[in-house]
Amino acid sequence: MNALLTPEQTRLFRHNGFLKLSHPLPQETVEDLKAAVWADLNNEVEPIVRSSDGTPVRLSQIMDRNNTIFRQAATSPPVLDPLESILGPNIEIVRNRHNHATLNLASKNTDRFHRDITQWTQPLATVIFYLEETHLDNGCTQLIPGSHLLPGINYLHNIDQEPWVVDSGIVHQAVPMPMPAGGMLLIDSLVFHRIGTNHTSNTRMSMTIGYRSVDELAGVEDPKCLQARGERPYTGNDQT
Repeated sequence: MNALLTPEQTRLFRHNGFLKLSHPLPQETVEDLKAAVWADLNNEVEPIVRSSDGTPVRLSQIMDRNNTIFRQAATSPPVLDPLESILGPNIEIVRNRHNHATLNLASKNTDRFHRDITQWTQPLATVIFYLEETHLDNGCTQLIPGSHLLPGINYLHNIDQEPWVVDSGIVHQAVPMPMPAGGMLLIDSLVFHRIGTNHTSNTRMSMTIGYRSVDELAGVEDPKCLQARGERPYTGNDQT
């Protein structure tokens, strides 16, 4: 299987700020991931994020858990091959942004539009792994195409309440992104996006991982990152 992006797909990602990956995770992998999420939630394997009433809603730090299925899925060819078309051959996973699995339970609250990073000088590629089918009823992801090209904002959340964003009317240009179980969505982390409201009584489980190119100017290895593919070259011009 060749999951590398075509030049046209790469250009579309650069233009819109997001792209559905062509090759979904195998169904067996999806079921293994779901079982691992439920096992750690039922056994209360911390860290777990809970809602205000104590209900578990998120499994955090999944790359660092004893069950290696999370890391295996996040570093599998259907994920890293298309990412290599965007990030190059040397790829790392960021442990301190995303790195979680979420149940996305029914809620009356509406998620606000947000970004995953504040400025274009610190880019990040987000991959959302949909472990259950997502559609309008259960709160599929919504994105504003091209919003990754808009100015940086020095905070991540509620950016749709920023006066210039309100005045622009771009929030009304958001598009829903239904996805099958096993489907993966690649997002430029500057694109405005949010989770839709889940109007059903079921979960809408997903896993979210952040990736970036290895920093070729970093003189030391970042302990908050996990090598996913390739090497850690150093090309600083202070080399002797």
